[in-house]
Amino acid sequence: MKDYLVRATAADAQVRAFAATTRQTVETARQNHNTSPVVTAALGRLLTAGAMMGSMLKGKEDLLTLQVTGDGPMGGMTVTADSMGGVKGYANEPQVILPANSQGKLDVGGAVGSGILRVIRDMGLKDPYVGQTALQTGEIAEDLTYYFATSEQVPSSVGLGVLMEKDNTVKQAGGFIVQLMPFAEEETIQKLESNLSKIRSVTSLLDEGVTPEGLLELVLEGMDFQFLETRDVKFACNCSKERVEKALISIGREEIGNMIADGETIEVKCHFCNKGYHFSIPELKGLLEKCGNK
Repeated sequence: MKDYLVRATAADAQVRAFAATTRQTVETARQNHNTSPVVTAALGRLLTAGAMMGSMLKGKEDLLTLQVTGDGPMGGMTVTADSMGGVKGYANEPQVILPANSQGKLDVGGAVGSGILRVIRDMGLKDPYVGQTALQTGEIAEDLTYYFATSEQVPSSVGLGVLMEKDNTVKQAGGFIVQLMPFAEEETIQKLESNLSKIRSVTSLLDEGVTPEGLLELVLEGMDFQFLETRDVKFACNCSKERVEKALISIGREEIGNMIADGETIEVKCHFCNKGYHFSIPELKGLLEKCGNK
């Protein structure tokens, strides 16, 4: 099954909902960063949420960034998504190994620890919108549910999951976000709560072959829902040698001069996709000339 998300509305637009399957996207991130299973699960959940929240953006140039900073061994994660289904991300410490939690599952909360969830929406205005809340569990889905309710005043339910194979590749990944609009009636709220209480884990449903549409059929059962859009999701990084050149120029003459003095070709890796860009001594000297008096 290819990676994609669906968007739906229900109960005369009292409810809006999103669901996605993201196995290939999360597996690409795992391969790019050689993440351990618990980091793959954590980053995969955040990538899935990023893809769905990115689809909430209005403009084609709008960008969403999710930042998790915690005191756990992983340190934190950053995910950036556009409005067209492109998403990318990385973990500060990709190789964390932890024992299973009390439920025998990957201890994402233990890897993340206590800290902050920050949501940044860059919509081309002078300043981006920034909202943040304290992490509630470090398990990502519960933290986003809390964020939506407290920072954006939108009652929401977020379900996210990543299932690993025995060889540590990604077997399944996906999730849903369902939100109540301000004019939602009590009957609608109660029906949605009843449906959500019956939902088993996202990964078990995906592993049984349930599609994003199927996820929303379970979440929105009996609520007169309709699908509005289907959109492909993919791990997409827009890094380039030109962008890295600009970053190098920005660090100034002294630093580039030190690199030249070392007399060796340097490699600069993209945080998001881990692709390496090499700069020879002649290229570094060319960048030095572009620095001006910085």
